[in-house]
Amino acid sequence: TLRVKNISKRRARKMNYIDTLKTINTTELKTQMLDAATDATDTFIRDVLKGEDAFACGFAWVNIYPKFKGNTRDGKAERKVLKELGFKLDYTGKRFSLWNPSKSGFQNIDCKEAGARAAAKVLESVGFDAYANSRLD
Repeated sequence: TLRVKNISKRRARKMNYIDTLKTINTTELKTQMLDAATDATDTFIRDVLKGEDAFACGFAWVNIYPKFKGNTRDGKAERKVLKELGFKLDYTGKRFSLWNPSKSGFQNIDCKEAGARAAAKVLESVGFDAYANSRLD
C-alpha cells in the first residue's frame, strides 16, 4: 500500500505541473525571465566589474529537462511551451537550452552566469526543472 500512495503523490505533482503549463502566459513569462536575466547581468557588471569587461570569458545558458516523454500528449504540450519561451533542443536530444538569456555583449563568464541563474530561478518558480550552466571559452 505504501507504493500506491507514492505513485498517487507523484501523479498529483505531475497533474499540477500540467495544469500550470496550460495556464502559463508564455509571452509574459518570457519577458519576466529575460528581464530578470538582464537585470542580474547589468547589476553584476555595474557592481562587481565596475563597467569593464574583464577577467575570464565564457558562455552561460539555461537548461530545462522535460518531465514527460516527447511522444505523449503532455510531452508535446510541455515542448510547445518550451519552444514558445525560446528554448531549443540541445545536442543530447534530451534537454532544452537557451543560451545567454541576458543577451549580454560582455565576454565575462560571471556576469553571464548571473543572468542564467536569474532566468532559471524565474522558470523554477512556475515548476520547470531549470538549471543554469556555463563553460569557459
